[in-house]
Amino acid sequence: MPPHLRPATPADAAFAAPLIQATIGSIGHTLTGEADNEGAARVIAAFFGQPGNRLSFQNTLILEEDSTPLGLAVLYPGAEADALDEPFRARLRERGLPDRIDPEATPGELYLDTLAVAPHARGRGLGGVLLEGCARQAATLGLLVEEGNPAARLYARQGFLPAGTREVAGHRYTHLTRRGEG
Repeated sequence: MPPHLRPATPADAAFAAPLIQATIGSIGHTLTGEADNEGAARVIAAFFGQPGNRLSFQNTLILEEDSTPLGLAVLYPGAEADALDEPFRARLRERGLPDRIDPEATPGELYLDTLAVAPHARGRGLGGVLLEGCARQAATLGLLVEEGNPAARLYARQGFLPAGTREVAGHRYTHLTRRGEG
């Protein structure tokens, strides 16, 4: 069976959380209040299994082949970004940490928070399969790419264009958008 997309379930947390953290890096540290990747991935796994946050299974598509997960995409409406970040802000406040989370998404777009392919499955064009699946769901699909990230080449090949820059978690990102099929 060829690779296909399916909605994530809470049971996908063990696959998804480390891959999400490996992809979002410093943003994961900022969201979770954890200084290391392992701690951030643990917190992300807990949030993944819960509804109502940006990294929830509800906002995630899993790319799989023969029932084996190969990659994922986390996406949500930009207009819901503030509400979806509130559970992370609450965690930060509980830990006595600053609860500022820089906005990434903008209203009017379906925001692609995370797109990742497992290391063993890279080089097969699966990132493009994930990106196309996301774009089919959106009139406008938006994402951020950190300066110097090689994924920028994939996004350009898939028709994403720069729409400005932002600083998030102390790093500079280019905001990209792409018109979708609607």
